[in-house]
Amino acid sequence: MKNILCLVVVLGCAVFLACQKSAEGTDKKIIPPDAAVQKISQDMDFNFVEGPAWDGKEYVYFTDIPKNLIYKYSVQEKSFTVFRENSGGANGLMFDSQGRLVACEGGTGRLTAMDMEGHVVAVLADSFKGDRFNAPNDLVIDRFGGIYFTDPDFGLDENRPQEKKGVYYRKTDGSVVCLYDEMNKPNGIILSPDGSILYVVDTSSPYVRAFDVHGEGYVGDPYIFARLKMAEDTEGAWSGADGLAMDIDGDLYVTTSLGVQIFSPNGDYIDTITVPEAPANCAFGGQDMKTLFITARKNVYSIGLNVPGVVFPLKASPVKEKQR
Repeated sequence: MKNILCLVVVLGCAVFLACQKSAEGTDKKIIPPDAAVQKISQDMDFNFVEGPAWDGKEYVYFTDIPKNLIYKYSVQEKSFTVFRENSGGANGLMFDSQGRLVACEGGTGRLTAMDMEGHVVAVLADSFKGDRFNAPNDLVIDRFGGIYFTDPDFGLDENRPQEKKGVYYRKTDGSVVCLYDEMNKPNGIILSPDGSILYVVDTSSPYVRAFDVHGEGYVGDPYIFARLKMAEDTEGAWSGADGLAMDIDGDLYVTTSLGVQIFSPNGDYIDTITVPEAPANCAFGGQDMKTLFITARKNVYSIGLNVPGVVFPLKASPVKEKQR
């Protein structure tokens, strides 16, 4: 029988229930016994927040897709400011090795890089085989500077620019290759700590898929890494799987309609972090990289964990390319 430990810490109305479920097949405790999910966006008028990204110093950047804005939150000042207006419907964000903020612009169908003034300084990718992308959603940058990203069709009709909804890789020379195009709603994407495995979720599927990375822009066939927990009233296979994060031990964090589900490197279910609103994405940050920032509908939340997250782009020794 699974044990469930639930803790409530009340500080005004800013801290909420954190529920830790014992792991199936592991006794690892990622969530501290006294941890609680804290709402950090009091009195903010957000519509739908996404794409958190830590700058390595002070700020967490995130997007509000309907408002077409990118915000930044100071962990020192505990304040929010607008970083970029007219964001192109930006969704997923991540900093590259040059310190630029790379964005998946779902509205414009492109990947862009911004300087620290919020100005677009480079269009990294905007088309495949002559047609613009549908709606780039999320991304992860590898140690080479290559960018893995997903391109579903959220918000588009059947006349989408790309017939297929793909998982792509943007090489450092600017060329783009399609790695996989057999998902219904490809969404969150992340790498393992050593860069040898690529993980992708499909919002309409209960499965987390994984690909072995063979080199820059080369992956093996997909396989099922884990099966997500599903709400009892879920219709069909819609899991609500969205954003992904990774800790240094190789544990995978998946935002779903049930909360942030955590899986071991072997695909075993460990814990679920419950959030007052359905989470859309998450990212590690803070000075010790043990704070998980969670964007969930109209608010931003955080929780301190026992394990620090991975800093992307990866800086470990490169994965050896295999003979094709």
